[in-house]
Amino acid sequence: MARLRYKRILLKISGEAMQGGLESGLDFAGIDRLVTQALKPLVRAGAQLGIVIGGGNFVRGAQAEASGVRIDRAVLDDVGMLSTLMNCVALRGALEQNGLSARVLSALPCDKIADYFTRPLARRLLDEGSVVLFACGTGNPYFTTDSAAALRAAEIGADALFKATTVDGVYDRDPRKHAGAKRFARLSFDEAIRRQLRVMDLTAFSICREQAVPVIVFPFDPPKNIVALAQGANLGTIVGGGQS
Repeated sequence: MARLRYKRILLKISGEAMQGGLESGLDFAGIDRLVTQALKPLVRAGAQLGIVIGGGNFVRGAQAEASGVRIDRAVLDDVGMLSTLMNCVALRGALEQNGLSARVLSALPCDKIADYFTRPLARRLLDEGSVVLFACGTGNPYFTTDSAAALRAAEIGADALFKATTVDGVYDRDPRKHAGAKRFARLSFDEAIRRQLRVMDLTAFSICREQAVPVIVFPFDPPKNIVALAQGANLGTIVGGGQS
C-alpha cells in the first residue's frame, strides 16, 4: 500500500451508511465490507483510526415531526445518542471478527458494553493500534454527531476529519435538486461558514477551524475511497484554513 498522507484520522460516517439498502437497522454484510475493503487495510498500513457514527438508521427527528406527536428535543437527542452506541458496538464486533483490536469509548457511562471516554485513554488506545469508536456524541443533547466528530478530532490530535457523505464533496447548492450546482475542490472554514454550507453544522466547523483540523468531505461509496483519501487522493472537498 502507498504511504499514508494522513496517519491519525477521525472518520465520521452516517447511521444511514450502517443500514445499507435496508429501511432501518443494521446491514451486517455491508458493515463487514466496510471493514474488509477499507478499515482493515487502513489499519494494517499504519493508520490510527477513530470513528464517530451517526444514529439515523435507528431514529431521526423527522420521524417524530411526521408522527404529529410533540417530543422534547432533549429526549430525541438521548435516543439518538443511544443509537450511536448500538452502531459502535456492531462495528466493533465486525472489526474484532476481522482480527482488529477495537474499543468503544462512550460519552455516557455504560460500563457493561463500553469504556467511559477520556482523552488520555483515547490517545493511548490509538497509539497502541486499536480502532477507537466514539459513542453517544458529546454526551449532551442539542449537539450533533458532526459536532462530536469535530470535538473528538481535536481531542485526539487528528491529522484530518474525514466526513463520508452520499455526494462527492461540498456544493454551493444541493446537487440532487440543482443540476447546475458547483462543487468546490477546496474551501476555507470562513467561506463555508459565510455561505452556510450545511454539510456540517457551524459548531463543528468552528471547532475544526479553531484547532486547525482540516475536514475532507468525500463520497462514502465505495468504502475503499477512505483508503485512497488517506493516501492523499484528490477526492471530494477539502475544508481548511481561515480566510478565503
